[in-house]
Amino acid sequence: MTSSPTVGVTGATGHVGGLVARALADAGIAQRLLVRSPWNAPDLPDAEVRRVAYGEDCAPALEGLDVVLMVSGAESEDRVGEHRAFVDDLAEAGVQHVVYTSFCGAAPDSTFLLGRDHWATEEHLRRSGLRTTLLRDNLYLEMLPAFVADDGALRGPARDGRLAAVARADVARVATAVLLDPRRHVDRTYELTGPEALGLEEVAATIGEVTGRDVRYVDESLEEAYASRQAFGAPSWQVDAWVSTYTAIAAGEMARVTDDVEQVTGRRPLSLRDVLVRSARRA
Repeated sequence: MTSSPTVGVTGATGHVGGLVARALADAGIAQRLLVRSPWNAPDLPDAEVRRVAYGEDCAPALEGLDVVLMVSGAESEDRVGEHRAFVDDLAEAGVQHVVYTSFCGAAPDSTFLLGRDHWATEEHLRRSGLRTTLLRDNLYLEMLPAFVADDGALRGPARDGRLAAVARADVARVATAVLLDPRRHVDRTYELTGPEALGLEEVAATIGEVTGRDVRYVDESLEEAYASRQAFGAPSWQVDAWVSTYTAIAAGEMARVTDDVEQVTGRRPLSLRDVLVRSARRA
């Protein structure tokens, strides 16, 4: 190690955290990778690796850090409790600034049920006394093809609602910019979106055109949506969350397009077509 890291990155074994960790390494920044599975952590120069699991005692692994990227934890029935415990550990360890990946329109009454979890975490951060930067991400563009069933149907009760989904790469670029100059972004909230708001018919058409699949949007009723998802055997809270993704789109809660990605990074955000074409080239 050339210096002791003062920047911590959670989720470095995942998509967004991994992109951020690699970008910081490319910039020559010493960092501490805070991961649940240290053996899966990327091998990066000037990077320490410490085991951290939300809901456990994490304070010792956080000591000496000034700023931490807190990637929201995996969906669970007690994710809010796990987040609150981690925020308390951050404060106990003397961390000064937290960059948290939240969700667009997070509110106590969000139609998207997991948006309520993010609001509760944001509120706990506000009460903690920590400096914060909130990255309120829209849905990830990379997730949209996964919503298409084997029969080519993109099903959900979204009606004619629209969403301004954002690429993980753009979220990571914003997070990296904040970590490289955290003082500039103290107490800021960024709504991170793609360059356009698409209806699910347009999403299906774009996926079909780029991938060559026959993809169509099927506007389900609520009853149909619950029936089609309960077949996966997921717990009721998870099924409720899945269905509320689409009802939130129908309610217009994911339709707002912002220029925050470009304002922070200087680069226009990727579109759904951009993401699909890049994925096809890597395949």
